Amino acid sequence: MSAPFAPWQPSPPPAVATNGHDPALPGRLMPGPAPAGAGPDEAELLVVRFIRRRVAEALTGETRAYERRHGFRMPPGEREEVTRRLLDQALDGYADELISAGRPPLSPQVESRVLRTVADSLLAAGGLQPLLDRDDVEDIIANGADVVFVRVAGGGWEPAAPIAESDEELVELVRLLAARNDTGEERRFDRASPTLNLQLPDGSRLNAVMSVSKRPSVAIRRHRYRTMTMAELVQLGTLDALSAALLTAAVKARMNIVVAGKTGVGKTTFLRGLVSVVPALERIITLEDTYELGFELYPQAHANVVAMQAREPNLEGEGGVSLTVLFRNGLRMLPDRVLVGEVRGDEVVPMLQAMSQGNDGSMSTIHASSSAGVFRKLALYAAQAPERLDTATTNMHIAEGVDLVVHLGEVDGRRVLTSVREVVDADGLQVMTNEILRPTPHGPAGPGAPPSHNLLTRLAAHGFDPDLLRRPYDEPGWVA
Repeated sequence: MSAPFAPWQPSPPPAVATNGHDPALPGRLMPGPAPAGAGPDEAELLVVRFIRRRVAEALTGETRAYERRHGFRMPPGEREEVTRRLLDQALDGYADELISAGRPPLSPQVESRVLRTVADSLLAAGGLQPLLDRDDVEDIIANGADVVFVRVAGGGWEPAAPIAESDEELVELVRLLAARNDTGEERRFDRASPTLNLQLPDGSRLNAVMSVSKRPSVAIRRHRYRTMTMAELVQLGTLDALSAALLTAAVKARMNIVVAGKTGVGKTTFLRGLVSVVPALERIITLEDTYELGFELYPQAHANVVAMQAREPNLEGEGGVSLTVLFRNGLRMLPDRVLVGEVRGDEVVPMLQAMSQGNDGSMSTIHASSSAGVFRKLALYAAQAPERLDTATTNMHIAEGVDLVVHLGEVDGRRVLTSVREVVDADGLQVMTNEILRPTPHGPAGPGAPPSHNLLTRLAAHGFDPDLLRRPYDEPGWVA
């Protein structure tokens, strides 16, 4: 059973019963019948499903018994040991059943592959792993174990295979992923804690709910590009050479930038492209509710990074750490730049205060339908924060702290830069801006309103050619 993995060697596929049960073993479920003409892969898959179901059922029983005995969930290390023990027992039992039925046992090569496949299924990301392994999958949704959809790059939603044998097994899978991605505190997923938000090992973000919905549901947002440069964004068609040159100079000039757009439009990926311009030794503090940016994972590009994540309170209401608290603490950690993964609430006030008090070069993302809508969203968050800032005061902070607002949208099904606004000043309930890059009919944003002299001077000091903005977007060679 411990034979090393080897490529498939031609041999008879494992025998299966024709009615789903072995007549020689009454009441003992055997793999169902293989389709007519099924080859080794199909027959082997039936065995994998059978062994996996048997181990999953036994594992669920043992973990629940452990919880009843000890009052808490089985630790990840012990759970892995139990899983491997149950897998060995299941394979041994299956071999005994085949022999008792007068059938040949699995060959060492097949058994090794079955062992590895089932172990990966139960100890990796289970039925999610094949979808996570696909480079073209951007989002995954499971409305229960067997109602699964994926959104592929450049396309829409497509149905996918079930990711678990049952809803109960799906819940167990989510619990296992939560335990494996723990950062020290307990991450529960049960009726008392029916929602869960975490990062998977590949950087994808998983959100799950149970008990508050008719069936457990999972939504996964994937990041196909863990690293990104401005040149790569140009190659992807997200922006053109003019926009890249302007924003590169803006980052070098330590301008404060807010990246806006709807969910899934690529704000985090775009932020990575902006940060690729930041010198490698600058000190970066990142603040997120779930780790996504991952700059600390690439020390060759950014050697001095501290990544911090907000934490929800426990069931007793204790131990919570908000982004607002993290932001105020981050400002004491001698940052060159502070990056907020996404502004969603109270943290907007300390962020605007920090930007207006000299923490230049900071960046964040925000959910907004347009570049102009960003200012309304910031004012709304500030009004709801404990400080209860009025709109006029918030706008003053925006005018003092924010230099550029970048908006991403979709044009002809492509994710592109649609707008760049320069923040000029504030007058009571209005933020005065110049939309220096505006939407174009069929691609990234092109030249719009003239920028202020101050902005042009700062950009020019860091390598940008102001003449590029004086060409109409449809003039041949305008991005040369």
